[in-house]
Amino acid sequence: MASSEMRSPALRPREAARPREAELRRTATRLFRERGFHATSMQDLAEAMGMNRGSLYHYIESKDDLLWWIVADTMDALRARVEPVLESDAPPAERLRGAIGVHLAFAADNADEMSLVQVELRSLSPERRSQLVARRDAYEGCWRAVLAEAVAGGSIRPTDVRLTGIAILSACNWFTQWYRPDGPLGVADIAARFADLFLSRPS
Repeated sequence: MASSEMRSPALRPREAARPREAELRRTATRLFRERGFHATSMQDLAEAMGMNRGSLYHYIESKDDLLWWIVADTMDALRARVEPVLESDAPPAERLRGAIGVHLAFAADNADEMSLVQVELRSLSPERRSQLVARRDAYEGCWRAVLAEAVAGGSIRPTDVRLTGIAILSACNWFTQWYRPDGPLGVADIAARFADLFLSRPS
């Protein structure tokens, strides 16, 4: 039987997970991204972990719970990192630039997890999918609020706040599909260019 802590990502940050649980999370994240959630079996996970399939149920009740643990915890960790930047006392355009940089840095460090948040949302149960969408919408709402503030204050050109927010986050999230640490541009360089692209000053 899985513990209540394992079933509730908000109560169990990644850093607090026991070593074997952390290893299970890393292994599942890698296999889910490489093979897809539905194509990865509990037997695949057990073999990759070097353990019997039945032993996995000491840590999780189902493969669905494992996916939920990964994606919900990742979404919460992203928000915990970025939202303080968006809600700081800095000028709105500066907050937006900083948030782009922090979002991309998080995505670079958690590329597999972020990919699962985007790609495997459809694999969650309807109830859990609704919960994750609500968290995602709240996160997007923080971006839109600061974008509206920046437009109203004249620090960026007039724009459709909703569409611009979608565009920024789409670019930041899709970044995990093409970014390579050994590429010609580092994360900070890409963040600066994204900010220049989306946050043009009034002419």
